[in-house]
Amino acid sequence: MLRKTLTSIQQRRHISSSSFSPESPSLYSFLKPSLFSHKPITLTPSLSPPPPTSKTLTHDQKASLESTLHHSLATHNTDEAWKAFRSLTAASSLPEKPLLNSLIAHLSGETTSPHRLKRAFASAAYVIEKDPILLDFETVRTLLESMKLAKAASPALALVKCMFKNRFFVPFDLWGGLVIDICRENGSLVAFLKVFKESCRIAIDEKLDYMKPGLAACNAALEASCLHLESLSDAENVIELMALIGVKPDECSFGFLAYLYARKGLKEKINELESLMDGFGFENKRILYSNMISGYVKVGDLDCVSDVILHSLKGDCSFSEETYCEIVKGFIESKSVKSLATLIIKAQRLESESIDIARSVGFGIINACVNLGFSDKAHNVLEEMIAQGEEGSVGLGVYLPILKAYSKEYKTAEATQLVTEISSSGLQLDVEIYNALIEASMTNQDFVSAFTLFRDMRETRTVDLKGSYLTIMTGLLENQRPELMAAFLDEVVEDPRVEVNSHDWNSIIHAFCKSGRLEDARRTFRRMVFLRYEPNNQTYLSLINGYVSGEKYFNVLLLWNEIKGKVSSADAEKRSKLDHALVDAFLYALVKGGFFDAAMQVVEKSQEMKIFVDKWRYKQAFMETHKKLRLPKLRKRNYKKMESLVAFKNWAGLST
Repeated sequence: MLRKTLTSIQQRRHISSSSFSPESPSLYSFLKPSLFSHKPITLTPSLSPPPPTSKTLTHDQKASLESTLHHSLATHNTDEAWKAFRSLTAASSLPEKPLLNSLIAHLSGETTSPHRLKRAFASAAYVIEKDPILLDFETVRTLLESMKLAKAASPALALVKCMFKNRFFVPFDLWGGLVIDICRENGSLVAFLKVFKESCRIAIDEKLDYMKPGLAACNAALEASCLHLESLSDAENVIELMALIGVKPDECSFGFLAYLYARKGLKEKINELESLMDGFGFENKRILYSNMISGYVKVGDLDCVSDVILHSLKGDCSFSEETYCEIVKGFIESKSVKSLATLIIKAQRLESESIDIARSVGFGIINACVNLGFSDKAHNVLEEMIAQGEEGSVGLGVYLPILKAYSKEYKTAEATQLVTEISSSGLQLDVEIYNALIEASMTNQDFVSAFTLFRDMRETRTVDLKGSYLTIMTGLLENQRPELMAAFLDEVVEDPRVEVNSHDWNSIIHAFCKSGRLEDARRTFRRMVFLRYEPNNQTYLSLINGYVSGEKYFNVLLLWNEIKGKVSSADAEKRSKLDHALVDAFLYALVKGGFFDAAMQVVEKSQEMKIFVDKWRYKQAFMETHKKLRLPKLRKRNYKKMESLVAFKNWAGLST
């Protein structure tokens, strides 16, 4: 029957007008507030019909009322305009066509006022009943657009029925889409079905092509029949109408039918649908299979759900996240985790080895578990797959969503354990996954996991290690863990894929000095030099400031003796170059420590390199530390030191 109907697009047959027999409401029955509200209320006096009258207006009286109406609209005086219109209708008269349409458009313009929209509706219905030729099609569309904004489904349907009853045939394209939208937004798409059928009847009986619904409207009617009513007779009737008005079905049309047939367990009909799609030339059957899955999930036939998914793989079909969520909900609600695992295993055997991970069935199911908040179920599926002896064939598509969930939830220890399992199975993760997990580990201050993941990256021969290396170093620095920085750097320093530079060593030295761990800072400095990383001014400044804070002035002297031969203006590019900051740091520390000979060496270097030195700062340092130092006593103990002291005092301008 279905095949015959769908392949008879050119056939026509008469449809009895009994398919749509609207009531014959008077103008004012449309004014029932129940059309605009879910709670019927008493008709308000302002909307009550004027009392019957046989009064006939003279030409001047009508002209006067029309003038009042025109002026009221121009000045936006809605109440006066409505009063003038009612006076005209009370005398069985209507204003001129332009004025009439302006009134209805004006009343339709304020969608936040149900009162005005009721008046617009009543005016349009009255005109349609009395003299529809006066009403412009665009005015009808404007009114329906306002009803859409106001979400007024009942008045919109009543207006269309009024148009049909009074043979006022507005082209379907002008109102059909609006009515569909209004009904769908209000959850009353079924109500559109009756309007759809009547429009088809009119198009056929009156031979009016412009009243024929298009494909979108036909699909809306099918949606109402299949998804909402779940009625085979209504669905088949819509298909017959589509054939009679010459509308060719598309993938969505077949999809709605597939849902209904799956819901009813009509497998032969489903096979017929798939064959018909081939006949129509539709190669992509994703919508068909997705709707079949929805129907089978609805009735709890999970075996058929699995069969559809596996069958779809023959055509390289992939499903949306929404479909996978439906699948997962159905299986989990039925407590069929084992069946989910079995489905993934069977799908992996059918899927191409070159399939994009994100398109695989395993990824879709596990990702849906995670997105629905069933991360524990996702891991249960993985464990069930392994229990079924499929550990070696569990694809990355199964693992990745779980890893992403762990990363998002900062379950870094669990993620690291899973990465170890993945690596041991011979699978290799992308560098982006490692980077994301390491960043989550550092944010979670799970440094052990971060180190483990980085080692795993190195073992997999990943080329790009720079991003995660910087993430770990920066995180350790922010958390003031220089000892871990030193250990980590020592572990990776010889790996050519890691770009270690002097800045990394300086960060560790600075962190040690800042925390008062001067011996660790010194050892790190020695390690840096041993591995032939060139210290720079920042290295020395960190060490000097650390030594001064710990009053280790002798260490500053040793540092100066070590580098004084390296600093020169002649070879400044390759060696450390004295600048104002370094001169200041050395001078201050050496003066505080009483090493005046070394201090004067710094002064000589600064003069040689034309570096300005503020003597006042070092006068203060001397007075704070060596104010009671006496030259005669110093002369007896150390003549050379006395000479250095005298030279410093002369340079600094201190009295001897």
